[in-house]
Amino acid sequence: MLRYLSDQPVHATAEEIFVAVNRTDPRASRATVYNNLRALEGAGLVREVVSEGKAARFDVNFHRHHHFLCEGCGAVEDIEWFDLPAAACGALGARRVRHFDIVFRGLCGACRRKDEVSGDSR
Repeated sequence: MLRYLSDQPVHATAEEIFVAVNRTDPRASRATVYNNLRALEGAGLVREVVSEGKAARFDVNFHRHHHFLCEGCGAVEDIEWFDLPAAACGALGARRVRHFDIVFRGLCGACRRKDEVSGDSR
């Protein structure tokens, strides 16, 4: 499972991982895939990429980065890491931030071009 995630340039869902793993070992169950994903996440080897109302995707890019989620096709892309400005952290008051993820949402280049051609503006 970790090899599949490492070898794929995508942010796969648990279902996609299940299908891929079962191509080589049909004995793996969905429960095994989900349990292993949670164990790998707990060990810091995979990271869940949260997207509203959609299946969670899993990422093994070990370099700090953010994500872009295309609202047209659902693609998830890595975005180079940047720190939040001190003013943003100061706005959190007494809260202590251990970790943060930034997910940008919009249209990828291909979906944007389709919208411009069709005249649809999101």
